Amino acid sequence: MRPRNAAIMSYAMTAATPIGVFDSGVGGLSILSGIHQLLPAENLLYVADSAHAPYGPKGDAFILERCESIMRFFLQQQVKAVVVACNTATAAAVARLREQYSLPIIGVEPAVKPAAALSRSAVVGVLATSGTIASDKFLTLQSRFNDKVEIRTRACPGLVELIEAGGNDEAALVALLQEFIRPLLDTGADTLVLGCTHYSLIRGLIQQVAGETISIVDAEIAVARELQRRLAALGLQQQSAIVGQVRFYSSGDPAAQRNLLARYWGRAVEVTAFPD
Repeated sequence: MRPRNAAIMSYAMTAATPIGVFDSGVGGLSILSGIHQLLPAENLLYVADSAHAPYGPKGDAFILERCESIMRFFLQQQVKAVVVACNTATAAAVARLREQYSLPIIGVEPAVKPAAALSRSAVVGVLATSGTIASDKFLTLQSRFNDKVEIRTRACPGLVELIEAGGNDEAALVALLQEFIRPLLDTGADTLVLGCTHYSLIRGLIQQVAGETISIVDAEIAVARELQRRLAALGLQQQSAIVGQVRFYSSGDPAAQRNLLARYWGRAVEVTAFPD
């Protein structure tokens, strides 16, 4: 085990200090939105590592390197907590990050538990990246529910790339979704887990393709509630009546990212180049 990073001790965390949230690209905006709604007073920093999206095919060593780079930036910004708003990065790196850094680090994993409770057919479909599905973390999660429900997984190559491109080619998105979703429904799945935060950004389209009788589950609310619980336990939850600031950074081209992030965030944003 590596020693914890001493940098976290160089500043005092208070309720007013910000929370860092990051993803390989725009997908983490779905998590950021849940946090902002549940904890509107919190100051939030969001990093989209879009120059390196998607993380899925890159391998654990590369993903860990990117996560550590972003963590160093967050420490420079004196954050009080970090949310790894990416299933692939959580699976590849969150355990190591928790060994190294002494502040709260919240990850995200496919919402299999609520899906298992919700399913009437006892068949749950999981849409995720190949990296998430193949990870030890997901296999361990899946094994916890094998005696309760049948879990069918489907990797979705190309879907993150279309979402990162702005999601403007709806015909291409629908074609891919039909390819990925139909086999799961044919096995009897009545509940679909969105195992990648990017997918939550097109949840409406996924519902449209799957049909209104199919339940769609993601981790957005669970992550926000876990963050709230951790902050409250440490006395770090911001109680101000003033809405907190949300600042955006990207490793991609800031001008291009401004439009992309604004599309999925739902309002105009300013984007600063991530100081890699």
